[in-house]
Amino acid sequence: MKKYDYVLVGGGLYSGVFAYLAGKQGKKCLVLEKRDHLGGNLYCEETEGIHVHRYGAHIFHTSNRKVWQFVNELAEFNRYTNSPVANYLGQMYNLPFNMNTFSKMWGVSTPEQAKEKISQQRQVITGEPKNLEEQAISLVGTDIYEKLVKGYTEKQWGRDCKDLPAFIIKRLPVRFTYDNNYFNDLYQGIPIGGYNVITDKLFEGCDVELSVDYLNDKEKYDSLGETVIYTGMIDAFYGYRFGKLEYRSLKFETETLPTDNYQGVAVVNYTDRETPFTRIIEHKHFEFGTQEKTVITREYPSDWSEGMEPYYPVNDEKNQELYQTYAALAQKEDHVIFGGRLGEYKYYDMDKVIESAMRMAKAQLALSSQL
Repeated sequence: MKKYDYVLVGGGLYSGVFAYLAGKQGKKCLVLEKRDHLGGNLYCEETEGIHVHRYGAHIFHTSNRKVWQFVNELAEFNRYTNSPVANYLGQMYNLPFNMNTFSKMWGVSTPEQAKEKISQQRQVITGEPKNLEEQAISLVGTDIYEKLVKGYTEKQWGRDCKDLPAFIIKRLPVRFTYDNNYFNDLYQGIPIGGYNVITDKLFEGCDVELSVDYLNDKEKYDSLGETVIYTGMIDAFYGYRFGKLEYRSLKFETETLPTDNYQGVAVVNYTDRETPFTRIIEHKHFEFGTQEKTVITREYPSDWSEGMEPYYPVNDEKNQELYQTYAALAQKEDHVIFGGRLGEYKYYDMDKVIESAMRMAKAQLALSSQL
């Protein structure tokens, strides 16, 4: 008999959901986290009474009622609706692309006029789009592409849109209504008190070791648990034996300002190529804050290198092929389960992480069909 039923590598949302459900079945869990805190990228820090999203904006949204009920058992959610705006050289446009956007850009007032404008501009692309630029223009026309897609995308990926494959943008949301709600999901909001409220509930009852690297002492930690739930980088688990998977990373520049309202909205995307950051987050607006000061974060995309935080898997054919070689090894493991964004080399929204962890918990713990 080993000391723990599960050793959870990583203290993010996937591990937290699994730990919470395992704990309800009387299972004992050890959580190992590289950082000095739990919560993964959901972690919030309090500054001037404001819950600052340390690793970028996180807005919870889902159409899965069971997932919504699950998170609402952990925390009370506010009515925050994600309605970001785009700043293109000082001109402000609503996102996602909707009638407010089209009216500002072209002076049109009806859906028919907007559709006609986009239809005319799409015609510059003939045949199958050969790259991301052609794909985007074929979807939304030249004006929207030039002002609201091109610069932002090039900063995000670190390369010219003409050098990016077309399949990266399979669709772009275009709405012919005056609706600034970014998401189509049935439910959305921010936990009152920040995401740490949820994290604390998820890992309650677990033994936790912070600032430790499982891979540096793998033998020791493997000996402590019957099964390892690994949510770190899958290529690192195997010592990069087939090569390194690629990621995009982010750098954050956070500043406290002596004003009660800096930009009037939680998220402003800077869509021109010249501005070095992609967006500014004003954290107090996630919770309708009335504090005298405000906290903003500028977000700078960058290439990932070892030692940096990996945020976005580079979802191209070369990396997917490399991932499959690691996934084939992972399937042969008897006592290790790979999960989450890094373990599965897949970008996940929060609700999808929860769904995935629930499925794994159900399979592992033979939970009832209610999950």
